[in-house]
Amino acid sequence: MTVPTPSPDAAGASPRAAGRVGPAAEPLQDLVDHARHTRVVVIGGGIAGLVAAWECAKVGMGVTLVEASDRLGGTIDSARIGDHELETGVTCWSTRGGAVRRLVDEVLPGAAIVTPRDEREWIAGLVKGGAAPLPTEQVLGIPANPWDEDVRRLIGWDGTWRAYLDRLRPPLTIGAQRSLGRLVQSRMGAKVRERLVAPLTVDRFGLDPDDVDVEIAAPGLSNALTRTGWLGGAVADVRVGASGAAIEGLDGGMPQLVAALAERLAERGVVLHTNARASSLVRSGETWTVGLAAQTAAAPTSSAATSAEPDQALPGDLPADAVVIATGEAAARALVAPALGAPEFADVPPAGIAREVVTLVVDAPELDAAPRGAHVHAVPGARGATGLVQETARWEWLAREVGPGRHVLRVAFGAPGVVPATAGLDDADAAALAAAEASALLGVALDADRTVGAHRGAFTLAPPASALGHRDRAAGVRAAVERAHGLATVGAWLSGSGLAQVVADAREETDRLRRRVLWGAAATE
Repeated sequence: MTVPTPSPDAAGASPRAAGRVGPAAEPLQDLVDHARHTRVVVIGGGIAGLVAAWECAKVGMGVTLVEASDRLGGTIDSARIGDHELETGVTCWSTRGGAVRRLVDEVLPGAAIVTPRDEREWIAGLVKGGAAPLPTEQVLGIPANPWDEDVRRLIGWDGTWRAYLDRLRPPLTIGAQRSLGRLVQSRMGAKVRERLVAPLTVDRFGLDPDDVDVEIAAPGLSNALTRTGWLGGAVADVRVGASGAAIEGLDGGMPQLVAALAERLAERGVVLHTNARASSLVRSGETWTVGLAAQTAAAPTSSAATSAEPDQALPGDLPADAVVIATGEAAARALVAPALGAPEFADVPPAGIAREVVTLVVDAPELDAAPRGAHVHAVPGARGATGLVQETARWEWLAREVGPGRHVLRVAFGAPGVVPATAGLDDADAAALAAAEASALLGVALDADRTVGAHRGAFTLAPPASALGHRDRAAGVRAAVERAHGLATVGAWLSGSGLAQVVADAREETDRLRRRVLWGAAATE
């Protein structure tokens, strides 16, 4: 049963003025008062934590958010590179589900939402260092037509003939084979798997194709395969009617969303503390106490102006009726394990891979025409980098901002079971390696004197929701956490990577917690 939560505007209107008279008005006012007196602590100031805080604050709950680092936004960030303030984290979102678009409409109305001007993709690292465009008629690299010239350039004549043989084999439903890699190899052969599918899954998701759940990664492909009887036909079938951009972004960059969320939270009276690490979580009856580690810089702050007093001291402990943990996996498990009385909960190694991304600003007029599109994926093992995004090819607003002849490149390192090639290098050497990899991937010489500036970022890339076993793993965590009243966990390690997944999941889980706290456990059944 879904139970509506009160609007914050309801608190300021009398029952009669709002059209509510009689006995029903009193329970609603009681609910509004209950929300006002409910204390919520959100641990973690990444996008999941900010969304959770927003979902609680907009119904009138009193919210305090604590973030261990010196800024809000998590994977959404920017840095000064050369003469430009540039995004160094998430630059866009998937349009699937519409969760991010709805959030932007709420907190940043009137924002200029943009779609890529160039969505072409290439595969590099072929035999003898060759490169070729990714076929447009494909799903996750699986080609609709093995005889397409772009397909043949990537897998050769022998690979093309092998892929075509799938049409002559007995039909198979995906339900019998959930692994994308094993399905593709068994139906279309190793070359399709290694040269078309693997470059995409490793670069985009940090996953070997064998570890991708095709049912989740490619919705509808299973039924299409049953109807058509062969994999290429299934790809063609699911592509019928496909339209619209797969991703969107903000003209001016994603940090605007973080700033807008911080502003809206401050307007609702939310207290934002950065440089504040949650060190413990203790339950006593129906309430919680969040212990905070002593910090040097403890004044509430954010990436935008807030209503917090600049000299407001960081408390040693925060009492709460509800707690949302929105940290990374290791920190979340360390906090939750003692609270659940389950020390083994903290012993589970975090999922995901180590990834480093080097953002380069280069002067290279040869790239004005984007000779290899906006995204180049490397065949796994062929290069030190897993791929590259030419952001100035993808986003018109960014190309306009940096000017003609200058380009922004993001070079990614790190794959399943492979330490990033930049690990252990100092920043200068990492930038030099990134420039060399970019030269090879783009087929354009980018000498050192053409690099205007560089920025290096390192993080753990959480598995996507389409990783085999991810749903069961996340469900197990959530089942354990829900046994504790007033506690919820959100973030990419549970939702799966990708801004769209993180935002949608944070809203859903926070709403579930909100209803349980305000209405009781029956409200979520």
